[in-house]
Amino acid sequence: MVPDPPSLELELWQIVYLGICTLGAAWVRGYSGFGFSALVVTAAALVTDPVPFVATLVMCEIVLSFGQARGVVAQVDWRRLGGMLAGAAVIMPFSFSLIVRLGEDVARMAISAMVLVICLAMARGWQFGREVGTTGNVIAGMASGVANGAAAGGLPIAVYLAGQPVAATVFRATLIAYLTLVCLIALPSLWWTGLLGAHSFVILVAMAPMMALGLWVGGRRFTAASPQDFRKFTLILLAVLSIMGLVRGLW
Repeated sequence: MVPDPPSLELELWQIVYLGICTLGAAWVRGYSGFGFSALVVTAAALVTDPVPFVATLVMCEIVLSFGQARGVVAQVDWRRLGGMLAGAAVIMPFSFSLIVRLGEDVARMAISAMVLVICLAMARGWQFGREVGTTGNVIAGMASGVANGAAAGGLPIAVYLAGQPVAATVFRATLIAYLTLVCLIALPSLWWTGLLGAHSFVILVAMAPMMALGLWVGGRRFTAASPQDFRKFTLILLAVLSIMGLVRGLW
């Protein structure tokens, strides 16, 4: 039996606040290729129950990716993407049961702490000497599959790509494609658990204008950015998201 969908009742100030947060998160997504869901969920958790947003954010990631597809498909590293998806597909059926055993907060804090340590190391100059092969791609996908159970599946992939000599355009395009396909895989499970319902589409439609504006502005910023600026922004964003994950878990 599919459970009843979660309810969502918001006051006007909460709607305005979440609209502004959606705009900012979409700008980040347009520029970096990731971070939208983590930012919106964390912002929502400060003023309301974020659970009703979960399925909507999965659909948002898909919609945002289609909005960026025209400019990124040619830059996607499909060989690398295939290995990461294979690793995630193997682990994802077990990730939710693993997270239940560990506890979502414990798992999120562990993932966030790991990403934060790696970010600090990269900020001090650490990096893989060359691009990692298929085995590394599969392992990274498996780590992402586990993290996906704690709504943090994009972080391991982002930090994995950031630690290699990957061009900014390839980094962003491959991450966008990866998140799209992982979200598509997650939709049936979200429907079965009752998180995906009519309310999800209502929230999606309400968020669409801010998403479109933020995505467009962020994309223009990426086009004008240098590779050095993009890498610096990526490391800062990963560190911020990791700290947010730690704070949310402790809270």
